[in-house]
Amino acid sequence: MITAVHTLVYAEDPDAARAFFRDVLGWPNVDAHGGWLIFGTGPSELGVHPAEGPPHHEISLMCDDIEQTMAELAGRGARFEGDVAERSFGRCIDMKIPGAGSMLLYQPSHPVAYPSGPSAT
Repeated sequence: MITAVHTLVYAEDPDAARAFFRDVLGWPNVDAHGGWLIFGTGPSELGVHPAEGPPHHEISLMCDDIEQTMAELAGRGARFEGDVAERSFGRCIDMKIPGAGSMLLYQPSHPVAYPSGPSAT
């Protein structure tokens, strides 16, 4: 039986990325060995989209209220690129991950697959 999804982030500066997930996002973590942190990311879901070009994978972070989440995270040092955009699946913005590019932060407008998630709006 599958018990969870393990997500990998490959970073040019793994220490900076780990500090961001620990200190800015405040995710619980365990030290697997010697500072190699593994983060509890909460509920998750997986979607399969048609590939335009070679197959690839993407990580997005979901929230209930994008403005409130952005304000809280900015207060802890998070940086965002551009403005909040309305897309077919929800309201979104790119969030910079130190040493690891960016991830999409979004407030879904679609039903979510995890039991405690936000309802569709």
